[in-house]
Amino acid sequence: MENSYRYYENRACKYYPCHEVENDEMNCLFCFCPLYEREHCPGNPEYINSKGRVIKSCMHCTFPHEAENYDIIMQFLKKKAETEK
Repeated sequence: MENSYRYYENRACKYYPCHEVENDEMNCLFCFCPLYEREHCPGNPEYINSKGRVIKSCMHCTFPHEAENYDIIMQFLKKKAETEK
């Protein structure tokens, strides 16, 4: 896939690939997931115990790295922006 506003792949990143994806296309556009702070997100986070606290772990989540999920992420961000007005 070609780099664009919907997709960006950075094979030069020292962490590439940060996740195992089904195809060879890793979308790095959302390197840090913009949905991390949401309690409910469309990805598959795990909740782990760390130092006596339960935290959200997205270590095994590939949702933001799959190019076909761009529109879904943008819808979530738009909804958040509308509720914060």
